[in-house]
Amino acid sequence: MFLAKITGNVTSTHKVNTMVGQKLLIVEPLRIDEQNKSSLKPTGRTFIAVDAVGAGEGEVVLIVQGSSARFTEDTKTLPIDCAIIGIVDNVQVGHSAIFDAGDDSA
Repeated sequence: MFLAKITGNVTSTHKVNTMVGQKLLIVEPLRIDEQNKSSLKPTGRTFIAVDAVGAGEGEVVLIVQGSSARFTEDTKTLPIDCAIIGIVDNVQVGHSAIFDAGDDSA
């Protein structure tokens, strides 16, 4: 499982039948800033993920890859290797909150 930020979406009008109606989002995995552990930083990689939870651009989400992406009721028959399985409310490391979805400055 990884933390990621949604940076965009993908539209595909021609695809296999099992993917019709699936929302595809561009996600960029995040990591904890190793310098001071006070924030989340992008890794520089991007993935296309199927949205299983109704997430939107700019949100921080939980993603899974590989066979784990097909372990939900909604994704078990899809030919995917990356899925959004949760929307993150906050992240705490030790006693410090490093991300809060309700904080507009994050």
